[in-house]
Amino acid sequence: MSAEPGRDCPRCPRLVEFRRALRASHRDWHNAPVPSFGALEARLLIVGLAPGLKGANRTGRPFTGDYAGDLLYATLLKAGFASGTYAARPDDALVLRDCRITNAVRCVPPENKPETAEIAACGAFLVEEIAAMPRLRMILALGAIAHNAVLGVLAQRKSAYPFKHGALHALQSGVLLADSYHCSRYNTSTGVLTPAMFEMVLEEIRRRLGPAC
Repeated sequence: MSAEPGRDCPRCPRLVEFRRALRASHRDWHNAPVPSFGALEARLLIVGLAPGLKGANRTGRPFTGDYAGDLLYATLLKAGFASGTYAARPDDALVLRDCRITNAVRCVPPENKPETAEIAACGAFLVEEIAAMPRLRMILALGAIAHNAVLGVLAQRKSAYPFKHGALHALQSGVLLADSYHCSRYNTSTGVLTPAMFEMVLEEIRRRLGPAC
């Protein structure tokens, strides 16, 4: 099985119908499962929730084209996990360094709210992706849903590793799981997450991993 779903992945009927409607109304958008971004040899995997409607679902690259991407990529650049220039489009000059980005759910869900069955269905791709990363040392979960999705595919007890912003969990698999509130516009506009709070999480990950390889 591939770690990436096909363009017409049929696993989630509700998402398939939403995708079909978007292809009819926005023919120039990506409107398909969004592939991961970054090398499989990376030591850090960042797991988000799902593609944003007008962000990754439009552009075809995770966190590209919306506010969440503005904050994520600016912070990755500052922490040395990226280089170049982020211009909110997949053909910009941005390059990830020792970092890979994916989502717990690869297709955009209505109202940005995936259902439990959809998270489980996409978990098959996440577990394959993690298995395909031979140098993986840390996973950063953006939000509780991504946190629980990672624990689920790694067969870890969720009660043993509660989600908390800034927390680091040493999983039985040997990987460190780091938690952050999602870098969404809603979280930043309500003060749940500030840029400084997000930077602290990435700085700690950088400290743990050491210089980029």
